[in-house]
Amino acid sequence: MKSPLRVAAVQPRCVARDPAANARLHADAVRAARARVVVFPELSLTGYELDAGAVSPADDALAPIVDACAASGSVAFVGAPVADGAGREHIATLRVRADGIDVAYRKTWLGEAERTRFSPGPGPVAVDVDGWLLGLGICKDTGVAEHVEATSALGIDAYLAGLVHLPEELEEQEARGLRIARASRAPVAFASFAGPTGGGYDRTAGCSAIWSSAGAVLARAGSATGEVARATLG
Repeated sequence: MKSPLRVAAVQPRCVARDPAANARLHADAVRAARARVVVFPELSLTGYELDAGAVSPADDALAPIVDACAASGSVAFVGAPVADGAGREHIATLRVRADGIDVAYRKTWLGEAERTRFSPGPGPVAVDVDGWLLGLGICKDTGVAEHVEATSALGIDAYLAGLVHLPEELEEQEARGLRIARASRAPVAFASFAGPTGGGYDRTAGCSAIWSSAGAVLARAGSATGEVARATLG
């Protein structure tokens, strides 16, 4: 039997193209989240700035997030552009724990503007936290049935994703969360960017949410930066 899992989807303020400043803001968000798993929006360490430099998991500037996870007993899933050492760059999810940082997932389904720089990742991923198998996605992935089906086929216990959406896309954001919950028969947590960011997103949707495996909304944040959706799964 798995123990209940406390999950938070957070919407921190973001400083464009400044991973060091954002790492400090992320650390504050982890401490405030009061959750075992803390999910951040897409490209949360740089903002949705498609020309921002790649972020290394080994960068000492990210140490505040590691320290916050150690102090809070949390695992954070953070958005960042990364390089793979073979000349490719990816939109990625970093997993931050008390013992360090690694690249947990690379976005598979890229938007048109993203494809001018980034390469797609190798495919579906699920990671273990306390016996919970967590499927991962990033923004456009969540609207692709092939991604949802392949990730669900890994036998996931919950699905996590970081997003950047316009306010007028909120209805689609909500529909995707519901579809994934029902398709995977697992709870879903979306962390959606709030406040302005790059790539034409002068406004973003926020309204991060967590759904049950049946598609019921367990928690939902508002549209402002600093808000949190928090729920206990299981």
